[in-house]
Amino acid sequence: MIVIDGTNLILGRLATHVAKKALLGETVSVINCEKTVISGEKKEILARYRQKRERGAPLVGPYVPRQSERLVKRTIRGMLPYKQPKGREAFKRVLCYKTIPKELQDKKAETIKEADISKVVHAKYLTMKDVCAFLGGK
Repeated sequence: MIVIDGTNLILGRLATHVAKKALLGETVSVINCEKTVISGEKKEILARYRQKRERGAPLVGPYVPRQSERLVKRTIRGMLPYKQPKGREAFKRVLCYKTIPKELQDKKAETIKEADISKVVHAKYLTMKDVCAFLGGK
């Protein structure tokens, strides 16, 4: 089981890394999903998520989660072939948590150096907590 700390990691790069590990058959837990970041202009990020939320009809979908751990898991699902059996099985091996759960406190959490926000030259980003608060999450 791999435990990845999502603090200050770019969401897309984190998602591709987790999806690759899950497709290889490993169980991956992502902790601190609230602290993952999305790089870019604040207005553009929020406009993109607003457009996703307002698309479709309320009773028909598509549904956009408002909790940070569910939104991170949904992003990881986008990196998987989830409509095929191997993708569904890989998606079941991905676990996302808002904070550090009790069963993972004694495990060593690793980080992904390629996905760190400090590598980006322009430091414009928004945390997942801010995006979820904008979408109406608690």
